[in-house]
This record gives sequence, structure tokens and C-alpha cells, in this order.
Amino acid sequence: MKKVLIAEDSSVIQNLAKKILEFQNFEIHAVKNGQQVLDELAKADFDIILLDINMPVMDGMECARAVRALTNTQKATIPMIAITGNARNYSMEDFKAAGFDDFLAKPLNFDALVTQVKALTE
Repeated sequence: MKKVLIAEDSSVIQNLAKKILEFQNFEIHAVKNGQQVLDELAKADFDIILLDINMPVMDGMECARAVRALTNTQKATIPMIAITGNARNYSMEDFKAAGFDDFLAKPLNFDALVTQVKALTE
């Protein structure tokens, strides 16, 4: 079973994404900020990370750069999808520069979420 790490400070979005991905047979671990992502990565392996851009403590862009800078190459190359409510504040180039493989705009299209997660974890 593929393991997904979701970092999202909105529990509504977190719970919806969790239910939808669990229904698709993904194992979900959810955290509230980028620092917690790094803490989880230090303890376990994941197949993909979904990162909200606007989070407290450490935002998604900062977190993505920190993941890409990890010394463990397996963890530093995990596929990452940015989730953002302000997509127009960033271009795909900005997301790529931070280390993201793709991005999803809010309100989340859950079909697109499932499609992207499956595509990046196969």
C-alpha cells in the first residue's frame, strides 16, 4: 500500500482528502505544518507528499525546499504536490523551483487529486 503524507492546516480539507485517498487504497498520514512533515519524514518513508502552501510554522514552499535538501536521497526525491488557495500568486516555475512535481488549486478537485497522486506513485 502506498503511503501519502498530507500537510494541510485545514482539518476539513485534510479529512476529505484522507477519506478520498483511503477509498483508493492509500495509507494516509496527516500533519498540520511543514515542520511536522520533516519530523514524520525523519521517522518513516512515504511515497508522496501533499503540501498546502499556506501553513503556520513552516509553509509549503519552505518545506518543499527542505525536503529536497535532505541528505537521504530516497527521501529527498519523494514526489510532492503543492496545494494552494492562491495559485495565481505562483507560477508552475515557482513550484518547480521549490521542488514540487505538480500542484492543485483550491477548492480541490478530488478527481484531479486522485489522478495526480496515482500518476506520481506508480
